[in-house]
Amino acid sequence: MLQYEELIYTEVYQAVLRAVTEISADVKGLLDEALARESNETAKSMLSSMVDNLSIAKQADKAVCQSPGYPTAWVWFGKDGPHPCIKQAVADAVAEATQRGYLRPSIVDPLTRVNSGDNTGKGVPNIELEYVPNQEYVDFIISFKGCGAELGNAMQIMTTAKLGKDLVGLKRFILETAVGAGGKPCPPYGIGIGIGGQMDVAAKLSRKAISTRRWDDVNPDPQLAELEHELKDAVNALGLGAAGTGGDTVCLAVKMECAHTHTAIAPVCINFHCWVARRAGVRIYPDGRTERLL
Repeated sequence: MLQYEELIYTEVYQAVLRAVTEISADVKGLLDEALARESNETAKSMLSSMVDNLSIAKQADKAVCQSPGYPTAWVWFGKDGPHPCIKQAVADAVAEATQRGYLRPSIVDPLTRVNSGDNTGKGVPNIELEYVPNQEYVDFIISFKGCGAELGNAMQIMTTAKLGKDLVGLKRFILETAVGAGGKPCPPYGIGIGIGGQMDVAAKLSRKAISTRRWDDVNPDPQLAELEHELKDAVNALGLGAAGTGGDTVCLAVKMECAHTHTAIAPVCINFHCWVARRAGVRIYPDGRTERLL
């Protein structure tokens, strides 16, 4: 058992290091595509600097961004359940990465603002556990989401009337939120949108959508797939551009997730994710085999 616990810690720690010293390959591909088609010279310079920064960080074994963001880990498990050590393994891995200089200490008490010194604390790292029937392995993804991007987030408890015919009200809310956010979310960004449940469900769905899905995937729900494509084009048409200085691409992806809700409400949460998509994952089999995710 001790050997398996050591395996879990090693894999979690390596995922933490990968997450903070690089960005997901899917997001890197979208960033490269945005640079290739950009017509605005200022935005092109911004995008080029971002791409160069990724190479420098990887070569120097340093964090891609000086801000460590907020750590959330998702654990999908099956019939054998998640190993009881995994929550502590995540906390210990984040603390060790901080002590070794990969993460700047930035987690504080929400009221006293006292810094814990190692990016852990009450409720941090946040751990989301999800049961998957008959799954024989454990999937683990950790995401360090930038908190400057949080300043542009928005939530509204909508109604059927507010959603509007052909969802015009929903689309207006999302576009107005993008305009209001401007350059605060460090564009080009991804947008996670959670719809349904109550406010807590919609908020969790918005974070999960943009933090665990590939930014270049296609939603299996045809209606959501169409909305994601339409909204990404509409946000880019605003002309906000990289770093909010103007240009062709401000949004690399829109990802939406839904849950059924009560007939009286339609909660909507909009969650920005900066271009620094720091996340990594691993699949761990009962026999000790592992596979990288993201």
